[in-house]
Amino acid sequence: MEPKTEQAPKRKRRPSPLLIVLIVCAVLIVPGLISPLTVRRYSIQSPKIASPVRIAVISDLHSCKYGDGQQELLQAIDSQQPDLVMLCGDIFDDERPDDNTEAFLAGISGKYPVYYVTGNHEYWAGAAVFAQKMDILSRYDITRLAGTSETITVGSTTLTIAGVDDPDTEVVDARHGFPEELAEVRPDGQTFTVLLSHRPERFAEYVDSGFDLALCGHAHGGQWRIPGILNGLYAPDQGLFPQYAGGRYEQDGTVMIVSRGLARESTSAPRIYNPPELVIVELGGTQG
Repeated sequence: MEPKTEQAPKRKRRPSPLLIVLIVCAVLIVPGLISPLTVRRYSIQSPKIASPVRIAVISDLHSCKYGDGQQELLQAIDSQQPDLVMLCGDIFDDERPDDNTEAFLAGISGKYPVYYVTGNHEYWAGAAVFAQKMDILSRYDITRLAGTSETITVGSTTLTIAGVDDPDTEVVDARHGFPEELAEVRPDGQTFTVLLSHRPERFAEYVDSGFDLALCGHAHGGQWRIPGILNGLYAPDQGLFPQYAGGRYEQDGTVMIVSRGLARESTSAPRIYNPPELVIVELGGTQG
């Protein structure tokens, strides 16, 4: 008989470090890539508000798609029953066709008073294409504010809605400038004044001008977020770890609400833990 040989015990295979890293990344990142449309609410009180006013804020749509005929976005707005709709720039895009934006504007036209200010991407399309985009606004009776304001009454509350063009207006019209427009709509302090401006990084100027509320976009929520730890990784014109990536900011009586916007397929990097959002701002009076 041949002598019995002992076999070496089989070594258990350990998962490779790369596989572990991939699994951890999948667990941490993949849920953050799932970005359904979110409704985010803010409440602001002021003695200038006689009766409640609800404002829907839309920013940085970039002509992205929200269902057939933009029904996902339109139904989200309708469900909130806003008194006013504010469009804070980059509703159009400089590269994507205007179809989705036009469907959205058609869907809100005639339902609500709608106010709009330009963003940088509208101007980046060039003078001729920019004019075509502004024609679409006119077609759907959207009020464009460009260094101008309107005083309106909602219920028992009188509001002044002011708006300024994006600083990149010089791309198509060098005669106008952001500082000059901001000076033209400076509030008188008598009515609650809402400023529409695309750029949150100009917050100090809105504070110095004495606006009660500024509504902005542009930062896209900092694109990548870690809720409770990192509010945003990078934003245009603010760079890494932007101060005003999205949310509520307050200084010397001025509140600024920065929408994280609606851009999805137009962005070069995916949104992580940063869902596109419809912002609802509730204005109410103070208890005396």
